[in-house]
Order: sequence, then structure tokens, then C-alpha cells
Amino acid sequence: MADVSPLLAPPVEFLFATRLYRAEIADEPDLNAALLAACLDAEAVDAEGRAWSERNGYTGYTSFESIDDLARRYAAVGRLSEIAGTHAQRFARMLDWDLGTKRRLAMSSLWINILNPGGFHGSHLHPLSVLSGTYYVSVPPGASTISFEDPRLPLMMGAPPRREGCARESRSHVGVVPRPGSLLMWESWLRHEVTLNRAEERRVSISFNFSWR
Repeated sequence: MADVSPLLAPPVEFLFATRLYRAEIADEPDLNAALLAACLDAEAVDAEGRAWSERNGYTGYTSFESIDDLARRYAAVGRLSEIAGTHAQRFARMLDWDLGTKRRLAMSSLWINILNPGGFHGSHLHPLSVLSGTYYVSVPPGASTISFEDPRLPLMMGAPPRREGCARESRSHVGVVPRPGSLLMWESWLRHEVTLNRAEERRVSISFNFSWR
């Protein structure tokens, strides 16, 4: 089949956008050092979290199942929760959400992730939430990326594979390389994974969910 001339090609409209919000928090230079100290202190005192991480095959430490008051324990984490709340409101406006007046976006959970070299976090999503995100405290060279999966993938059945080097918006999986100070946010139904940590040091981040209640 002959190629269609660009001048004759029919217009293509993009539908059902999947949005990824990214902000670089550069105006609080002391925040990351304070957050790193908080994360390491939490790991040191949280025997329950260390045990849960080992039992569940998490290569490192997470407070996901053990500490629910990080923002009260550590002032730096409290400040991060405020920053995340501001960005969640901005992202909600970009998504054209009608939040109404009787319900509001509220942070429902927040937890620490310290991923050792060789660790990863398999594909998952965040049920019972509407927005999820991660703030990156320490990202050494070679550290894990976060990879997002096209939510339509299970429906594609016999679709041909995409060409190598295809446009970013055409890929079935898109990797994002964060930096220290990066804040990423996405809708909670979006499946994602943390790839293998190939760095020689630990990768430290703080993740969170927002609900509409």
C-alpha cells in the first residue's frame, strides 16, 4: 500500500488522555536533607516495618504497613504533605475534575520507600484512591526508573507490536527518570512498576495517595 501524502493524510484526534504530572521542588533547598534524615530515622526505629518488608520480599525498607503518622512525627514530612496537597489541587484542575463542595481531595496515606541495590517493585496500581504520587529524596546514578503501562493494554488482544523507536505517546510502557526533588503524580488506576535498582546505593522516595471524600 502506498504511503499517504502528509498533505492528504486525514486529521488524527487524540482521545482519552492519560496525564502524568511532574514538578521539580527546587525552592526549598534544605527539604531533601531533612527528608532523608527522617526516612533513615524511621527505618531505624520501625522494627515492624523492617520485619514486614523482609516477610513480603521488599528489598529494603517501607513503612507502608507500619507507620501512619509520618507527617506528625517529622516536620519535613509534614511540609512535604502540604506541598503534595498544593500540587494535587493543581493536577485536579488540569484533569477538569468537578470536585463539588461537599467532598474534597485529602491525603489518605503516605509512606517511605528505601530500595536497596537489586530491588524492584512489580506492576501494581493503588485501589480506593483517586490520585497517587511519589516524591524522590535520593536518586543515585543508575537507580530505578518508574515505568507506566498503557491502561488499554489488556484490551488490545491481537494488536500488532509498535515499531521500535516509536513516539513516546504510542508506547505501551513509558519509563520516567526522576531526580532528587522530583514530584510525580498520576491517577491511581494507572498501573506502574519500579524497575530494577542498578545503582550502588539505595534509592529513597516517599509515596502518597489522595482520596475524594
